[in-house]
Amino acid sequence: MVLCSVPDLPFQECTRCLDDAIYKIPSCCNNKMGGRVIKPSCSIRFESSLFYDAPLIADTDETSPPRPQEKSKSSHTTTIAIVVPTVVVVLVLLTLIICIRLRRNRHSMAAGSNLEEIEDDDDIEIAESLQFNFDTIVVATNNFSEANKLGHGGFGVVYHGKLSSGQVIAVKRLSIDSGQGDIEFKNEVLLLAKLQHRNLVKLLGFCLEGKERLLIYEFVPNKSLDYFIFDPIKKAQLDWAMRYKIIGGIARGLLYLHEDSRLRIIHRDLKSGNILLDEDMNAKISDFGMARLLLVDQTQVNTNKVVGTYGYMAPEYAMFGQFSVKSDVFSFGVLVLEIISGQKISRFLDGQSQEDLLSFAWRNWREGTITNIIDPSLNNGSQNEIMRCIHIGLLCVQESLVERPTMATIALMLSSYSFTMPLPLEPASSIGGRTRSRPYTQSSGEDKGTTGSLESKSKSVNENSSAEYF
Repeated sequence: MVLCSVPDLPFQECTRCLDDAIYKIPSCCNNKMGGRVIKPSCSIRFESSLFYDAPLIADTDETSPPRPQEKSKSSHTTTIAIVVPTVVVVLVLLTLIICIRLRRNRHSMAAGSNLEEIEDDDDIEIAESLQFNFDTIVVATNNFSEANKLGHGGFGVVYHGKLSSGQVIAVKRLSIDSGQGDIEFKNEVLLLAKLQHRNLVKLLGFCLEGKERLLIYEFVPNKSLDYFIFDPIKKAQLDWAMRYKIIGGIARGLLYLHEDSRLRIIHRDLKSGNILLDEDMNAKISDFGMARLLLVDQTQVNTNKVVGTYGYMAPEYAMFGQFSVKSDVFSFGVLVLEIISGQKISRFLDGQSQEDLLSFAWRNWREGTITNIIDPSLNNGSQNEIMRCIHIGLLCVQESLVERPTMATIALMLSSYSFTMPLPLEPASSIGGRTRSRPYTQSSGEDKGTTGSLESKSKSVNENSSAEYF
């Protein structure tokens, strides 16, 4: 440490004094760990350890004027320069987002889309890898020619097509003026893109071009089940072994939808026209336009819009809009009885009275004349298997949903003869599109859900449609 002890000593004199003190260090303090040279006007000291307190803040020139106000002004100016543009940018972005959303809503309303209870439009992006070019499909179907037409249903026409790769496809062209076409389109794309099972029709892709909405499926050559089962001549092609295989295939497909897939799906329109048959007569469930997703812990859901086909509808769904996996079980039971009898759910037994298939099957089961239920063309079938399937069918169409088995139990019933089945009760009965049964009361138990009155119900758009391919 060096120090000039005289306060008013001129700078040059202080420097000369210190130089002289430093010059004397070798003669007085050489090879020593510390020392001090004191002169009248200055002094110098050195040690091997710290002998003074270091200043926390460096001394400033007392003659320099402080500038806190200038620094504060500069800081405020910088803050304003950053915050104001940021706020402006955020406001502009929010305005753009609001405008885009309003434009989308107006576009949806103008298009007549009533996407009730369907996921957002952005969810369609999950299937973008499946999107086909419209011109490709036009070429494949020969510009949707009449010669390539396979059939039609409530939402559109289905065409046969062949891609340039040689792959044969079925193209469902949704009706442009159908408000429910959008719902069906989104349902089938979003659901089928995630589902893979040998007893479900495979979705190959889709196409969006202006107002055109196309669904591209694998081609299933043998049309639908109702094409065979209700035709007096063609039904002879379906012996019992083949019909039993079809029943098992439908059961496996429904079991996958209800329990085995990563989604829990209720079909809501299971009927003979929606069961397609491939080249080996394997059953494939099709037409997921009315299907609904359930949450993992959901067992029953209410809707104020009943869609489907009367006769196949469970009573709690047709009357109160309540549907669950047990609603599909009811439809499966109707299908089983149709396959065994070769008769439609709505049938006339004589010219004066009308009796539907469920009532007819139950009456003959109760009276011990069960052979009256069996299609006469099934003369070489296993009577035990046929009887067991009639039993299963009657259990599935029980009026109370709690009395109906699950698809897992049905699969076990079909595969194991050691499984003891309960006796069926009188089933629900449907005549002329109206349920005729005991007054329906909601059952308590595993399928209990919220209740509510049905404000409006719409008649089936697919009622008794036998020409519908998908």
